[in-house]
Amino acid sequence: MKKLIATITLVLCTAAVFAQSEYNYQRRSLFEQLPISSKDIVFLGNSITDGGEWSELLANPHVKNRGISGDRTDWILDRLDPIVSGQPKKLFLLIGTNDLAANISAEEVLSNIRKIVERFQNESPRTKLYIQSVFPVNNAFKKYASKHGRHDADIVTVNKGLQALCTEKGLVYIDLWTPLADENGKLNKAYTNDGLHLMGEGYLVWRDIVKPYVKK
Repeated sequence: MKKLIATITLVLCTAAVFAQSEYNYQRRSLFEQLPISSKDIVFLGNSITDGGEWSELLANPHVKNRGISGDRTDWILDRLDPIVSGQPKKLFLLIGTNDLAANISAEEVLSNIRKIVERFQNESPRTKLYIQSVFPVNNAFKKYASKHGRHDADIVTVNKGLQALCTEKGLVYIDLWTPLADENGKLNKAYTNDGLHLMGEGYLVWRDIVKPYVKK
């Protein structure tokens, strides 16, 4: 009985940790009031995208940040309407790491990303889609250790699936994993202070990789 109670408690605590937060709804509400236009370049994703000052990094006022901390693939599907309806010029998507942390399978992550892609292809076909790889993580930092399900092997599986999806759909796949990983396949300590998110130097690496695609 004690084991059952402990298991139920763990499940409930995990669900609470990975539930959509007040911040998520606040940002969604704000983004619904900020129109996207056909001249805009949208960066869509979770906290890693949210943390970047993209218009400044890329010196382009048409670059719009639509990242929300803690976001997951299914939650992005729920908030696509104002982005798709704006028919943006380009979309840079980075999503999936929080799904893995919530023990959502790589297969489901890829299925949801496929749905995001197909939504744009069907409703905003002129939007150029750029699919960015899921970042490596570094579990030497205790805060985001792999105990929550964000395992290296799953990240690699998702990224291979994203490459295959891009080949199938004729999209651009952007490998961010390789330049951000150290020799052991972990997020380089030079770019992070928590094992998941980027410091300024990491954003500059990311900026330099995507800049040619933004300008193209």
